[in-house]
Amino acid sequence: MAEAIGQVLSFAVGVALSPVPIVGVVLMLGTPRARANGPAFVVGWVVAILVVGGIVLAAAGGAGAHESGGPASWSSVLQLVLGVLLVGVALRRWRGRPRDGEEGATPAWMRTVDRFTAVRSAALAAALVAVNPKNLLLVVGAAAAIAQTGAGTGSEVAALAVFAVVASVGVAAPVVLYLALGERSRRTLDGLREWMTANNAAIMATICLVIAAKLIGDGISGLGG
Repeated sequence: MAEAIGQVLSFAVGVALSPVPIVGVVLMLGTPRARANGPAFVVGWVVAILVVGGIVLAAAGGAGAHESGGPASWSSVLQLVLGVLLVGVALRRWRGRPRDGEEGATPAWMRTVDRFTAVRSAALAAALVAVNPKNLLLVVGAAAAIAQTGAGTGSEVAALAVFAVVASVGVAAPVVLYLALGERSRRTLDGLREWMTANNAAIMATICLVIAAKLIGDGISGLGG
């Protein structure tokens, strides 16, 4: 299990530092339904990670992601593909970054968060995991890495749970801070939102490139082993 957990920590940090979900949940915490919508967002986020990761683990297990001599060839190829796709995401984010003096584009849903219900907040969080290319690739990559270790089912589930917890720190921390401090947390949360918004492209590009390097390296190692 330790090996499986070690394999997914970098992926989890990459998901946890996603700027858009963090900015979104901070905006929700400034609305009248903050105490319901904030926790609902976190729940939807965690559930989506577990569902997507569980599906990948089940598929990888059924296809034999691990052989007695190490990772199966197809799983190493998958890592290479995921790595290349993440490089593409990084380049796209970097090229689309705001120029000096420009403001980044704001997703339409961010302008309507004051009308969100708890159900809609949870659904949005799930979509930001399962539909957002960067987060989806990282969750799939993490689950594939767990499967490649050849750990037992119990160890795989535990590793996926650890991944989900660490990957949720970014969206959960603002909610915990708000529930603990109430309006006293507003200055800190606003500062976090402004910084994340201003540095969105740089953060995303850096995370994607770092994880892509790991995936590509692991894929090449698996194919050459």
